[in-house]
Amino acid sequence: MRAGSSQRDCLTMRPDATPKSAHGEDRDQAQPGSGRNRALTRRASAIALVLALVLIVARVWGWTVTGSMALLTSAADGLLDALASLATFLGIRYAHRPADHDHRYGHGKAEAMAAFTQAVLLATTGLVFGAQSLWRLFFPEPLFAVGMGVVVAAGSLVTSVFLVAMQTWVLRRTRSTAIAADRVHYLTDVVVNLGVLAALAVTWATGWVRADPAFALAIAAYMLWNAGSIAREASVQLLDRELAAEQRKQIRAAALACPGARAIHDIRTRNAGDRVFVEFHLEVDGDITVHEGHRIVDAAEQAVRALFPEGSEVIAHVEPVGIVDERLDDRVGHAEQPTSKQPT
Repeated sequence: MRAGSSQRDCLTMRPDATPKSAHGEDRDQAQPGSGRNRALTRRASAIALVLALVLIVARVWGWTVTGSMALLTSAADGLLDALASLATFLGIRYAHRPADHDHRYGHGKAEAMAAFTQAVLLATTGLVFGAQSLWRLFFPEPLFAVGMGVVVAAGSLVTSVFLVAMQTWVLRRTRSTAIAADRVHYLTDVVVNLGVLAALAVTWATGWVRADPAFALAIAAYMLWNAGSIAREASVQLLDRELAAEQRKQIRAAALACPGARAIHDIRTRNAGDRVFVEFHLEVDGDITVHEGHRIVDAAEQAVRALFPEGSEVIAHVEPVGIVDERLDDRVGHAEQPTSKQPT
């Protein structure tokens, strides 16, 4: 078997399915490893951080003028947004560092760490201000300068909508975990500002003083819900969750399409944020030379690597076909049966 011919046949025989991300999304244009996309994520995180600081000042000033609990909750959410944006700003820059002596798998999980930090901050804020809103609901206080509060809330709403639109555009091109988490924050911010506007409008129109803490309580509950969503997304990377079943099928098919590959087992995958890691055991005929087995494994690794153009590390271990040994597939409860193909 000629090595060059083996690799060409292997690559042309790989599955036609479109490569997907770790979340099952099409990768038609997202290539997080490219320099252009790294620049986009860095620029977006910097813009979000600056605007978050501006919003904090505006909301705190609005709260001191009006005494609105909803505006105070919004100001706290703004402070949270600034801290989250700072975490995103630092996390993205750390995640883009190349592999080094102490981090041979790279630094991609820094984005997931930044996202999880945002979830903790968001949940803490939601609990604190949920409790304060309940207190004000039972012991209401009058509001002042409600019209000025409406102006502050409206300006914050416009800014938040702009940030969400910008981050949505960046996310489509980078699939950045940290940007995705930051975007959830500002989607929450949009809802928060709508709630503040509604609270102030109802208070202005009806004079009902409990409208403000009631809306603030609803905002706090929404914060907690979003914190759970962000934490679940970040845990996919932090806990090394396997790729989707469809992607694992593509990996099996791509490796077995290589001439000389007889069976595959113990596939192990994880998403590290900036790249996907894939390991598997490839079975070949036991009577071929070590060099021939190495060429077959190289071809299989290249075929699997081609499924993830956004970045991947693929490592295969060669074994003689039919070998009986301790296997990961057995330890995890026969979740998947070893796959083999009939010799041609």
